[in-house]
Amino acid sequence: MVRDRTAVFFMLLFPLMFLLLFGALFQSDGSSRVTVAQVGPVEVLDSLGEEQLAALDESLRLERVGDREQALEDVRQGDLDGAVWEENGEVSLFVSAAGQANSGVVTGLVNGLVQEANVAATGQEPAYRVTTGQVEDESVKPIQFLAPGLLGWAIAMGASFMSALTLVNWRKKRLLRRLWLAPIRPAHVVGARVGVSVALSMVQLVVFLGVAVIPFYGLQLTGSWWLAIPLVVCGTLAFMSVGLVIGAWAKTEEAANGALQVVIMPMAFLSGSFFPTDNMPGWLNAVAQALPLKHLNEAMMSVLSRGGGLSDALPAMGILLLFAAVLTAVAAKLFRWDNA
Repeated sequence: MVRDRTAVFFMLLFPLMFLLLFGALFQSDGSSRVTVAQVGPVEVLDSLGEEQLAALDESLRLERVGDREQALEDVRQGDLDGAVWEENGEVSLFVSAAGQANSGVVTGLVNGLVQEANVAATGQEPAYRVTTGQVEDESVKPIQFLAPGLLGWAIAMGASFMSALTLVNWRKKRLLRRLWLAPIRPAHVVGARVGVSVALSMVQLVVFLGVAVIPFYGLQLTGSWWLAIPLVVCGTLAFMSVGLVIGAWAKTEEAANGALQVVIMPMAFLSGSFFPTDNMPGWLNAVAQALPLKHLNEAMMSVLSRGGGLSDALPAMGILLLFAAVLTAVAAKLFRWDNA
């Protein structure tokens, strides 16, 4: 494998490229600053004090314009997130349906300002107030969530592709027959392949964490980060079994590669390797819970970023090992020494 530069690239450098790219793209904490056009005088906005304007400027930027139709056209084209004006004491706000995330931010901010103005007009103190905060440290960056998922995907790619393509290649070159006739125990051959895959996964773990913790990306490891090591081993065994099933079935490297792409890439999206899956439909979330990568990603997230411990890692390791045992048994049933 080391002599095959293509294999090294796709097993190690290709997943790392995603970490470097996503980590650089999502350096901010994800909070959005929206731009709203104010058409003419709007008492709710014009009456804001300097302190209120300074606090509002962190999330909303006001542009004073005179042409209402042009403002609406800018919102429609996506150049502005909203347009607001006032007529006869009624505040009108228009947003674009194409950018629902920013539209929701604009609507919430403007509604909040109007409600504050209504309360102030009564001359009474508000009956209720809301205070907000976050459970993580204020310096937490998106890399805390990107690194575990991308690492899980890299392990799935490396372990499954190595076992599947190696099995197909050895069968195609009749190397399996030679090993069967050679004076060597099958356990030694299997152990060697498992050892190589686990070693590659450990390299992936070291490289990913080594890159993610540099100041530019800023991953902050929790005290239980070392639990990622047994999780990586269990994940490697689980995805080696996936590769063994596909390698036992496929007759050519092209067929094995295509089947692996069909299995691993949708699994990565459903398991949250690239983006959160909180808004998935319930039935799709139920499907994701049956996928080994989902459990690996969640456990890695817990021990690397959220301070989880054995109570989070052990169930995931058990599920991964059970998955590996079942699929290895299936692969044994499908196994053949040659393509004949």
